[in-house]
Amino acid sequence: MNKELNKYWHDFCQQRGIDSNKLDEAYAFGDNVEMANQLADLVNRGIKTATTSIYDEREPVAPVGQYSIILDGSGQPVCVIQNKVVEVMPFKQVSQEHAYHEGEGNRDYETWCKEHWNFFTKECQAEGFGDFTEDTKVVCEVFTKIE
Repeated sequence: MNKELNKYWHDFCQQRGIDSNKLDEAYAFGDNVEMANQLADLVNRGIKTATTSIYDEREPVAPVGQYSIILDGSGQPVCVIQNKVVEVMPFKQVSQEHAYHEGEGNRDYETWCKEHWNFFTKECQAEGFGDFTEDTKVVCEVFTKIE
């Protein structure tokens, strides 16, 4: 983590009495600057309180209680979140409620499925995971923005 992110995290922890050793990661949502900015803004405004990602069995799943700094498209910190629920399941089992809490677009399930299907299909190809199917495992996380 760079100096600016370290300072952001240290200041955040000092203000809230949180152990500064608890930060697990800093990341931006999406795969481009515009998407990262839009999604970071939704998190910061409390609209986006969930996310879904491809499950990679080579990587540990983010635990409940994990803190993360959400970055905008230029890598600047926007806010801090903490995981409250983490589940691994086939894509076809992601609920309408979870899709709604992702806070994107008009928040309907059909649009969420279409957008995520397209995104995950590209990601699976780029990462060499093979074809994305309805049985592909995903990680569903529900989080809270820490005020």
